[in-house]
Amino acid sequence: MAEDDLYTKDGTVDCRGNPAKKNETGTWRACPYILGNECCERLAYYGMSSNLVLFFKHRLGQHNATASKNVSDWSGTCYITPLIGAFFADAYLGRFWTIACFSIIYVLGMTLLTLSASIPGLKPTCHGKESCHATGTQSSVVFLALYLIALGTGGIKPCVSSYGADQFDDTDEVEKKHKASFFNWFYFSINIGALIASSVLVWVQDNVGWGWGFGIPAVTMAIAAVSFFSGSRLYRNQKPGGSPLTRLCQVLVASFKKYKVEVPEDKSLLYECKDTESAIEGSRKLGHTSDLVFFDKAAVERESDYKRGSVDPWRLCTVTQVEELKAIIRLLPIWATGIIFSSVYGQMSTLFVLQGETMNTYVGHSTFQIPPASLGIFDTLSVIFWVPVYDRIIVPVARKFTGHKNGLTQLQRMGIGLLISIFAMLSAGILELVRLRYVKRHNSYDLEEIPMSIFWQVPQYFIIGCAEVFTFIGQLEFFYEQAPDAMRSLCSALALTTLALGNYLSSLLVTIVTRISTKNGKPGWIPTNLNRGHTDYFFWLLAVLSVLNLGAYILIAKWYTYKKPVGTLR
Repeated sequence: MAEDDLYTKDGTVDCRGNPAKKNETGTWRACPYILGNECCERLAYYGMSSNLVLFFKHRLGQHNATASKNVSDWSGTCYITPLIGAFFADAYLGRFWTIACFSIIYVLGMTLLTLSASIPGLKPTCHGKESCHATGTQSSVVFLALYLIALGTGGIKPCVSSYGADQFDDTDEVEKKHKASFFNWFYFSINIGALIASSVLVWVQDNVGWGWGFGIPAVTMAIAAVSFFSGSRLYRNQKPGGSPLTRLCQVLVASFKKYKVEVPEDKSLLYECKDTESAIEGSRKLGHTSDLVFFDKAAVERESDYKRGSVDPWRLCTVTQVEELKAIIRLLPIWATGIIFSSVYGQMSTLFVLQGETMNTYVGHSTFQIPPASLGIFDTLSVIFWVPVYDRIIVPVARKFTGHKNGLTQLQRMGIGLLISIFAMLSAGILELVRLRYVKRHNSYDLEEIPMSIFWQVPQYFIIGCAEVFTFIGQLEFFYEQAPDAMRSLCSALALTTLALGNYLSSLLVTIVTRISTKNGKPGWIPTNLNRGHTDYFFWLLAVLSVLNLGAYILIAKWYTYKKPVGTLR
């Protein structure tokens, strides 16, 4: 075998930029280090964030609505910053070095957060377990640490799943089949980390202290970075293709400059590289699609498009470049329908926790208390249950009926998740309705914990976990597969922004309903004492929005046009 045959033909390189040998790198042999990194990073993230609403409430002295809003705002930022990380990954650094650099920022943020809860002078002054006062400086240090973490996670989130998928070659049928399984097991590893965070770390925070509760996640994040670097010699790395935003802008500018130009009926006349490879580094050519034809004008060749014998990229673009823009535009409506789902998902770290705090948190007649945020463990257990069921049972059975290699298409999978999420909000709303009726019947408005077991919350957590397996994993795979090759980090980041906007939407809805429902001295839907409020109304509101969102999704998915890659990866 010639030495050249050992190398992939897709432009993959090692972390030093040398060609990656296909028989020595990638596939499942590289994935344990990536999955280990993700498991530890998610343990650190959820270990720090799951109980954050109670940290704000009891340690920083914030009102329920304020604490809920601040958690939603911060969580939203954690899913906006991936746009920054994705840009650097796709344009300049590549996914390996982006993950490496931002992991350091992440560790610094976790360390500062630990110090803010451990060192006298930085941690709030407390008299008793819940009577604490935080100065402006102390609160500022906490938020500085949290937003450093938000920046750090922004470089990791959009890259890790795509980086894992990069280890499988699209031109190899066996590897391509394994890639579909990778996304399921990637999400499985996320929830193994979340399981430990929701059970062990939340208990540590409530019973040992916030210093240890934040310190353990900080150490775990350092382990995540070590795990990632340990697999360096096994990774396949896609070359960055240059600024994706520049390429998109070039198509927009060129098409508007030629708005009067007629697009030829024979689309083979449109401008494209004559080589078998795309002009974009590390990207396959994309075949022409018949929708959004206005942008085809950018690929209509004219003499004025050349300067001194060279193509002016702001006047003439290749078909592949035009199709990149089309692919992004087609993704946007599907992307938008994920926002409501993310609002539903976000309730687990805000209103579900506050709802659980008002219920009986003791296990039977023992003195052992369940931290309200620990109920998130049932969401995690649900995911851990449904991932193998989906991968090993649902996919083979569905494949027999649909003939599709993955059993269900990614769009069908996401739609089923949106449907299931409606029942999560109905479950939460019904529980709150029953709880409030008990409060009214027994005049228990000022009782801190009513005698209803917190385990009545399990169904709503379990249902959301099931919905995640369908929607979030389907979303991961869909945005990776439908993204142009040189924009995969950007599109993964785009998918994550639905979580950001979902949190921001939840924050906005809380602000609006609080302002409206507290008029004339009323306690409002979400007061400090939930026994005097109507949190069930908020859950009904999200259920109605979810129904409307599902209807819009069905219409959008019906008309979606899949991208058409041609040739092989460079």
